[in-house]
Amino acid sequence: MKVPYIMTPGPTQVRENVRMARALETTNPDLDLQFYDFYKETCEKIGEFLKTKNEVRILSGEGILGLEAACASLTEKGDRVLVIDNGIFGEGFADFVNIYGGEAVFFKGDRKKKIDEAELKQFLDKDRDFKYATVVHCDTPSGVLNDISKICPLLKEYGIITVVDSVAAMGGEDVRVDDWRIDIVLGGSQKCVSAPPGLTFLSISEDAFKAMESRKTPIASFYCSLLAWKNYYEDKWFPYTPPISDIIGLRVAFDNILKEGLDNVYKRHEKIAKSARKAIQSAGLKLYIKKGFSNTVTVIEVPEGIDDKLLRDYMLKEYNVFIAGSFGYLGGKVIRIGHMGENAREDKVSYTLFVLQRALEHFGVNIEVNLSQEFLNKF
Repeated sequence: MKVPYIMTPGPTQVRENVRMARALETTNPDLDLQFYDFYKETCEKIGEFLKTKNEVRILSGEGILGLEAACASLTEKGDRVLVIDNGIFGEGFADFVNIYGGEAVFFKGDRKKKIDEAELKQFLDKDRDFKYATVVHCDTPSGVLNDISKICPLLKEYGIITVVDSVAAMGGEDVRVDDWRIDIVLGGSQKCVSAPPGLTFLSISEDAFKAMESRKTPIASFYCSLLAWKNYYEDKWFPYTPPISDIIGLRVAFDNILKEGLDNVYKRHEKIAKSARKAIQSAGLKLYIKKGFSNTVTVIEVPEGIDDKLLRDYMLKEYNVFIAGSFGYLGGKVIRIGHMGENAREDKVSYTLFVLQRALEHFGVNIEVNLSQEFLNKF
């Protein structure tokens, strides 16, 4: 199988030392007490990354498992849940709320802009009776970034538990769990952390654990129960056999990030993203988002008369570069370049923009500037 140059907004390219770590000989993770210490130390390392003293857990399943587990663990029949929606994934949280018997109440924002905190406050002044609220940090299909540093403290002022999907932002955008009063924040291995797909990691506050423990009815899932993980270390018992090779690889991926330094990682993502957006605009192409740009993904409107699938297929077949389209209401309307984690490198984004220009010109779009050079000039 020919492996393409992956520049999608997750999964991302994986560094060799992460791939090699997953090939190491392993023990029995259920029975070997050394692994309990390794798992705990890895969780603490992720806690350092998230700037939190809250409990951290690693679950066997890609990011969607974490989203469902948060809703499964918190939701009882009839619970009102505020779903903050300005994108496909934001809206999608309601599906999990409904599955577990909750009542999803939407706060809808402009899908081309980040959530307006003042409008959210006006909404909450009129209706604050919610057990918890969900918000997506970066809504990957559109690339909109919501300011959770303001949204989550606002929700907590009204006594609302906060659940944040930061799967496509965490590692490319700063996340300060304790400072921003985030009760549950969810990340995925295959995005900015640049490990293979298959793991969710999340932090869980005492307020969130108390809400789970004070339920009147049992959590309607075993695999999705976060409460089952609360005392794993003291009890030396995992709810299910952890995927030890994946966790060893994840540990190395986090070591890579912490070795580079979080401030340096965030500056790298910001520089790449700003330069890419400026280059794209200088070429006469249109960005989909108007306000609230993510540093992890750039979303470009497909020029009129161009079939996005044919464009992407041409890039893949002729140059071995893999970018993404979108789906839902954005299907066929935009293309997405992921510059997150190992993808957020000057040479990789520069080459991707070169290939994008070649593909657009092949299909008759006139690009008057050198897209790759414009990107490099912005540094």
